[in-house]
Amino acid sequence: MMEKIIDARGLTCPKPVILTKKEMDQSQPGTVILVDVDNEMAVANLRKLANSQEAEYASVKLGDKHYQVRITVTKEGNQEADLPQDLQNCSIAGAKKTVVVISSDKMGDGEEKLGDILMKGFVYALTQLDSLPSTVLLYNKGAFLSCEGSPVLVDLQTLAEAGVEILTCGTCLNYYGLEEKLQVGSVANMYVIVETQAKADLIIKP
Repeated sequence: MMEKIIDARGLTCPKPVILTKKEMDQSQPGTVILVDVDNEMAVANLRKLANSQEAEYASVKLGDKHYQVRITVTKEGNQEADLPQDLQNCSIAGAKKTVVVISSDKMGDGEEKLGDILMKGFVYALTQLDSLPSTVLLYNKGAFLSCEGSPVLVDLQTLAEAGVEILTCGTCLNYYGLEEKLQVGSVANMYVIVETQAKADLIIKP
């Protein structure tokens, strides 16, 4: 049995899927392709790729941010066939589009110190969800959370690495003088903020 190994760790979606599809197209039935990736979204998208190609699939978590997907080719590849559209867009078919909206650097209206603790716990908890949100929107004082010095910056970066879109209000960054301090994600205007919420299946607000 022939084995091929693809190390796709550190590659952004849809590159792991594209590399795997290319290898599958060039492989004979019975070939085992082992793909190393570093996030659950890539694992899920590789599973969908395997299903679309009628290939056998299995996966295992080897360590922190290290997953290995095993795909066994069962039929001749079709190099002319395109990837399914939802894989080209890095989405998972059937998944709810969940948007998290954070408008403050604290959670709740009570003591500020408690609010800081709760917000830190909230953002960390997002990283532990089985189904990650598609987008995190940050506006008003929530803009501070994606910037230099934020107590939740590492967790937001973890979400971004897993494929979650992190969007921070550009007007808010300008208002608070944070334009040069953004550390994760990208800048969004109000139209994008409204459109993202309008298209969401579920909105979560701490």
